[in-house]
Amino acid sequence: MRISARTQYALGAMLALAVADSPVHAEHIAATQDIPRRFCDNILLQLRRAGLIRSQRGPDGGYWLARPAGEIALADVIRVTEGAEQALRPFSPAAAPLAEIWDRLRSHENALLSEITLADVVTSGEPAGREVP
Repeated sequence: MRISARTQYALGAMLALAVADSPVHAEHIAATQDIPRRFCDNILLQLRRAGLIRSQRGPDGGYWLARPAGEIALADVIRVTEGAEQALRPFSPAAAPLAEIWDRLRSHENALLSEITLADVVTSGEPAGREVP
């Protein structure tokens, strides 16, 4: 799986909001996550339109998570920034058995990213109860 810079920045911004106990200004997110300010504003707008974050203008305003961090999976953020997964070009007849392997790989990847929440990453990097081999 390839992760774009936009997705990396979006995940960083979401983690910054997950650890905050009050609304966070875009300037602070951009500075602490090393995101170019205009790019940060665009990402925050995209996340807000998707319903993952909320915002309020003014000196007491800023951005915050729309739901608890334990209810937002990494896959939720990735789907917003990466969009729908594009279909792979079909394998040649000789390599056709690889199609099933690729489908299983995508399925495992999606399951893992859907299982890990922002809260998991903030606390330990792994969901509660999950064993890492």
